[in-house]
Amino acid sequence: MLKVILMVTMSAHDLSAVERAYHDYLGYKVVERGRVIRALAGVWGAPATAGRAYLLMQPQSGEKVYLRFVQSEPTEGYAPLRTLGWNSTEILVQDVDGLAEKLANSPFRIIGPPRNLSSIESIRAMQVIGPANEVLYLTHIPPGGTGFNLGSARTFVDRVFIVVLGGSDMQAMRDFYANKMKLAVTELSGVRISVLSNAHGLDSAHKHKLAIARLPERFLIEIDEYPKSAVARPRRGGDLLPGMAMVSFDVESLDDLGLALIHPPAKIDAAPYNGRRVAVTIGAAGEMIELIENCVP
Repeated sequence: MLKVILMVTMSAHDLSAVERAYHDYLGYKVVERGRVIRALAGVWGAPATAGRAYLLMQPQSGEKVYLRFVQSEPTEGYAPLRTLGWNSTEILVQDVDGLAEKLANSPFRIIGPPRNLSSIESIRAMQVIGPANEVLYLTHIPPGGTGFNLGSARTFVDRVFIVVLGGSDMQAMRDFYANKMKLAVTELSGVRISVLSNAHGLDSAHKHKLAIARLPERFLIEIDEYPKSAVARPRRGGDLLPGMAMVSFDVESLDDLGLALIHPPAKIDAAPYNGRRVAVTIGAAGEMIELIENCVP
C-alpha cells in the first residue's frame, strides 16, 4: 500500500532557528513557507495548528522527499527517544566523519559519534538531536551497500530514507505494517542501539528487538521494540505530537483502505500535496501516518 516516503513532519518551537540550522549545516533549503489551513488541521485531528506557521524544506540534491516543521509550543513530558511513536529520521549523507566535524559546534547535538554498524560494517552512521528536539540518524551507504536498494547520497547531505518507529508491542506493530499496510516485514533480530540504550539507562551491550518493513524501493520503516521505561507520547490539546510528529507516504488511492481515518480525506492545494487528497490514520504505537493519494481525479 505504501509506495514512498514523501515527508517527515516535526513540531518546532523556533522555526527561524530550525531554518538556519538545516540550511547552514545540512544544506536544506526552504521551498515553501506558509500557514496551516483549517482543512489540513482537520485532517490531522489537530485543530490548534490552524493558522500556525510552517516550513517545507528540501535537500540540496533536489530529491522530492521533504522535511516539514510546524510551529508548536514545547510539550511537557516529551524527551527524545523516551516515548512511543515515530522517534528518528534517518538521512543519507556522503561523509559521516566530515559531517561530524561540521556539527561539532552547531545546533545539532551529537549523541552517537560516527561508527560502523555492527550488523553491516560497510554502513557508517552517527546520531544527533536537532533544534526542534528531533532525533536524526545521519548515515553513509556506499553504492550497493545493502540488499534493500536504498541508494546512496548524491550530495553531502541528501534525503530521508528510513523512519524509525518505537513501540511497546512488537507483534502489534509488525502485524499493522504487514496486514494493514501490505508491506513485507522481516523477522525479528536483536540489535545494539546505543542511543536508545543510553536514553533508558541500559547497558550499551543490550540488544533491542528490531524488524524492518520494506517499501517497494529506496525506503524502509525500522520497527524497534522500546524498553518498558518508554511512555506514550504526551500531546497538547488539539496539537500535533511533539518531536517527530508524523510521516507522510504516497498511496495509490484513499478509497477502501480498510483503515480508521481521523477525518474523511480532503483535497489540499498547498505543496507538496498539490491538489491531491490527504488522510491520516494512527498506527499500533500511536504514530500518525499521513497518506497522500497518488492521482488527482
